[in-house]
Amino acid sequence: MSYYIVRQMQESDIPQVLEIDREAFPTQWPRPTYSTFKQELRNRLAYYLVAVRQCANRQDIPSYAEKTGVWSKLRGLKQFLASKAAHREIAPMTSYVVGVAGFWIMVDEAHITTIAVRRAYQRRGIGERLLISIIEMAAQMNAKVVTLEVRVSNVPAQALYEKYGFQRVGVRRAYYTDNGEDALLMTTDCITSDSFQTLFRQLKRHHELKWGGLFLDEVSALSGR
Repeated sequence: MSYYIVRQMQESDIPQVLEIDREAFPTQWPRPTYSTFKQELRNRLAYYLVAVRQCANRQDIPSYAEKTGVWSKLRGLKQFLASKAAHREIAPMTSYVVGVAGFWIMVDEAHITTIAVRRAYQRRGIGERLLISIIEMAAQMNAKVVTLEVRVSNVPAQALYEKYGFQRVGVRRAYYTDNGEDALLMTTDCITSDSFQTLFRQLKRHHELKWGGLFLDEVSALSGR
């Protein structure tokens, strides 16, 4: 059995986040590095979230755990704990990062810098859930609007953003250095307004019903960082 948790990104997540970034943005240059994300995690204006698949059974653990030896470490930990408390049944569990999102807070604006999901986990509501968490956090931190840039060719992402009330307000010419592609600049209306919150609550509820409560959120306290 598995489910997804949206939580604050930790330094230990960086290797998996780099995997996701390479897969989602293969032509991006310069490429982010371990140091890049480590610095971002220390930046008080930047916030990064990850969607994590929690796996309670070995057969549910994706290949990353096998590649990195996570399972063997967990097995060793289980054996150690069992020697200390033989009467306890230890349920092994590991985490697999399947999505990442980042944003900056600048005065009263939250600017989304990235949302990416592993290809094998797309169309499961993960990217949308990360967007929901960003909007909720932005409102908690007294942001008035949420903004972002998106490639003009990325029609699916544009559709998701428009669903959540983002509007096209401009074009950044040759914004992407890998191929000179333009970026659409998109922004919401005031996210604390009654009209936006009514729409947002409806969309969040629809997401919860569609995906059957597979998502748990641990980001509510992050705004107080």
